Amino acid sequence: MNKVKARFAPSPTGFLHAGNARTAIVTWLFARHHSGRFLLRIDDTDRERSKTEFEEDIESSLMWLGLAWDEKARQRDRDGRYREVIEKLKADGRLYACYETPEELSLKRKTQLSRGLPPIYDRGALKLSGDQKKKYESEGRRPHWRFKLEHRPIEWNDIVRGAISFNGTDLSDPVLIREDGTPLYHLCSVIDDVDYDITHVVRGEDHVSNTAMHIQMFEAMGRTPPAFAHLPLISDIEGGKLSKRLGSLSVRELRDNEKLEPMAIVSLLARLGSADAIEPFTRMQSLIDSFDMSKFSKGAPKFDMEELLRLNARIIHETPFEDVNVRMAKMGIPDLDENFWLSVRPNLSRLDDIREWWRVANGPVDPVVDDADFAAAAAKVMPPAPWSENTWKEWTDAVKTATGRKGKDLFMPLRKALTGMDHGPELAVLLPLIGPEKALRRLNRRAAA
Repeated sequence: MNKVKARFAPSPTGFLHAGNARTAIVTWLFARHHSGRFLLRIDDTDRERSKTEFEEDIESSLMWLGLAWDEKARQRDRDGRYREVIEKLKADGRLYACYETPEELSLKRKTQLSRGLPPIYDRGALKLSGDQKKKYESEGRRPHWRFKLEHRPIEWNDIVRGAISFNGTDLSDPVLIREDGTPLYHLCSVIDDVDYDITHVVRGEDHVSNTAMHIQMFEAMGRTPPAFAHLPLISDIEGGKLSKRLGSLSVRELRDNEKLEPMAIVSLLARLGSADAIEPFTRMQSLIDSFDMSKFSKGAPKFDMEELLRLNARIIHETPFEDVNVRMAKMGIPDLDENFWLSVRPNLSRLDDIREWWRVANGPVDPVVDDADFAAAAAKVMPPAPWSENTWKEWTDAVKTATGRKGKDLFMPLRKALTGMDHGPELAVLLPLIGPEKALRRLNRRAAA
């Protein structure tokens, strides 16, 4: 497969959400696997809803996920090119003017449905005379323009769904130009795919019927259509329609609120719906090398937030210190060394969890000592330095012998004295990081250290 070029074409009408991120990830991996190029195309034909803040979010989210693009294009910059193609299609008789109002079209559809017929446009506009058109325009009507489909089979071999077939007689001629003269998504998308030499289009299965129309549009422009891969839409964990919460789950929310690792999201979405096992990846190259579009199935994959959280934890557990030291410095955690990172890393679910470990280990902590005699007895049998992860067991065994306490009555007072909390990080790991000096001060409540 030579000269692969794929594109991701989001509309900047909202923040980049998980479903679109999956399409971007799969498209990017496909292009990179074949040593191809990746185009980011901003589909902003909807001028009212398209916002700069959403375009910026799309870019920042893609970069955070590690999906750098080779080229970028915006549809709003290409009006002149669209006009050029529109005039050519009009001259060729493939675009024709229609004057029906929305109310008239709605009535036609209702009439067809009441007769048990499919709601396909009847091409009534093709029967209008020049005088009738002039009359409509004198009444203030402005035409919308439809693409005249050829009534013949439309077939392609979809990379995901296999052989797909439509017939032009079963499809309505799509509206490509609004009454105000602005072109719609379908036309602009096909023109862009032609001009930017797109070889493969990856998108959701909700575009399958659109693709049938687009194929004839490519052919009307004298171009062979690209290859298509229609991914099934993501379902919720029960297999039903994705809930509103997950459906609107944005990449920025996963990044800023959930504080997840980008590779956790990429690891999940890159293989969701594929025959390949979902596993944690810490390097993009491994995913690129193993990527295979043919392994995606037609069944709706299930998005499981718990699975994403598990992947995130496993990735954190494999992350070396040099990959997080700068990030932790930006989090305001000073002088954090590799020993501390390696000590607490197996107990983290998110990188942000390290804040609590650092605070408890280094202070300030307000010790809770309910029984001063017990604390004093524990202090007397505290093992000498150096401390290791075995120190906690050695110490609690000695305290048990000295005081006769066991179970919760033994462990909880020590935890509250050392950390100021009745829950939190494992003390077997935490105790060596606190150290003898701070541990003694906390047991004796001499300072909030």
